[in-house]
Amino acid sequence: MKTIAVYSIKGGVGKTAASVNLAYYAAKAGKKVLIWDLDPQAAATFYFRVKPKIKKGIKKTVQGKRDIDDDIKATDYENLDIIPSDFSYRKLDIFLDAEDKSKKRIGDILKPLQDEYDVVILDAPPGITLLSEALIQAADILAVPIIPTVLSQRTSEMLTSYLKENDMKKVRPALFFSMVDRRKKIHREVMEDPGIKRIKLLESFIPYSADVERMGTNREPVGAFSPWCRASRAYKTLWEELEAIL
Repeated sequence: MKTIAVYSIKGGVGKTAASVNLAYYAAKAGKKVLIWDLDPQAAATFYFRVKPKIKKGIKKTVQGKRDIDDDIKATDYENLDIIPSDFSYRKLDIFLDAEDKSKKRIGDILKPLQDEYDVVILDAPPGITLLSEALIQAADILAVPIIPTVLSQRTSEMLTSYLKENDMKKVRPALFFSMVDRRKKIHREVMEDPGIKRIKLLESFIPYSADVERMGTNREPVGAFSPWCRASRAYKTLWEELEAIL
């Protein structure tokens, strides 16, 4: 079982859309996939049409008093299950902090699923918190969407420094541009800037697309309702690039 944490320090960068579509294309490729929605906004849960309700909240699972299997729900797609989020996830940092070895707790919770899934995708909320540290500890790949703006390089350098300072050698950062609009001069300039080119980015990038916004009305991965649009093809390529380095 390999774990991909889709994470960003910043919000609004296309993180959940990437999580949902990577999970969809990994399952389409024949992998047994679990996506864990760890954001209390429960957007990934919404996209997969799953009820945002965990019996008695996430606290019991963190405490080890309930089996993680009890939180898993099927989706409408073959090979793809989800652990939905609900509003109790807003206190996840507090629940983790109460545990011994809190930064390893997410990895420990997932261990019983080793033989059930090929790929686990963690849809992480933004920020640098105890939860994000626990997710990074649990991950094999840290997939980081970045919008091509002047803050992109700074955000990327902050993350790289954080991983180095905290000696997180196990996880492999995989940064990629997200919500790219080549009609915007600033996006073209940032993507061609020598400074950003020094950062090790994936070849794949996700274009800005109205099809991605339609995920909210269709409540499906974009590949499910518009498989040949640019965004769908970009997410499929992104999955294939990540699979190659897993």
